[in-house]
Amino acid sequence: MILTLLFIFFTFGLIIGSFLNVVILRYHTERSFGGRSACMSCQNKLCWYELIPLFSFFALQGRCRNCQTKISWQYPLVECLSGIIFAGIFWKFQNIFFFSTYEFSITYAYYVAAFSLLLVIAVYDWKHKIIPDTLAFVFGLLAFLGMFLFLNHNFYPHLPSIGEIMSGMVIALPFALIWFLSKGAWMGLGDAKIALGLGWLLGLASMLSGTVVAFWFGAIIGLLLIWLSPRYSMRSEIPFAPFLVLGAFLAFMLELHFFPLNF
Repeated sequence: MILTLLFIFFTFGLIIGSFLNVVILRYHTERSFGGRSACMSCQNKLCWYELIPLFSFFALQGRCRNCQTKISWQYPLVECLSGIIFAGIFWKFQNIFFFSTYEFSITYAYYVAAFSLLLVIAVYDWKHKIIPDTLAFVFGLLAFLGMFLFLNHNFYPHLPSIGEIMSGMVIALPFALIWFLSKGAWMGLGDAKIALGLGWLLGLASMLSGTVVAFWFGAIIGLLLIWLSPRYSMRSEIPFAPFLVLGAFLAFMLELHFFPLNF
């Protein structure tokens, strides 16, 4: 039963991931998020069997059927990550699913929306090395509203405490200071904006753990890129938002608490 439900939610995540790819590729362009998809090279309109999330990419061997141009690995990667997010969040709240459909629906919809938006931000930052203010603002607003709806990730409408409100600011302050002191050379201000929302979304203790994980992964991946790819060096700019989002998701899913704080 659980495996069947995981597959259903994963499949639903793949479908949403296909739309997230559209958002990432068309954001800040003249193209709308609607309309039929087309090859980025030859502009050939794609048929329905070329739009099946994940499977079409491998069936076409990663190339456009019409012009044989290579298709970016971003497409299956984002779809797969979206599927993992949707299935993972169901796994985390599966007990609520069987206990209260109403509570599960609200909780699930909120967290998949938050982490789907974070996925868009992370991939966009990796591609363009910038976090759009609009996306950061929407995520921050969503995270702030969540403090009034959830307590320890459980649906519990309430007035947040001073500690809950300050958690976002405490997480964001070090990132803002790094940006200010380095004049943007070491870190962008967008990272601080995302950290503010992540502090509200996860709470101080959990997001501190997520930040530690983010720096671990950032250091490891950064060294691997420098070692394996000639495109990267010690002076290369590597976006931090993807690692921050990864650390937050792992802290959320695994309930990481490296620091004994009560906020």
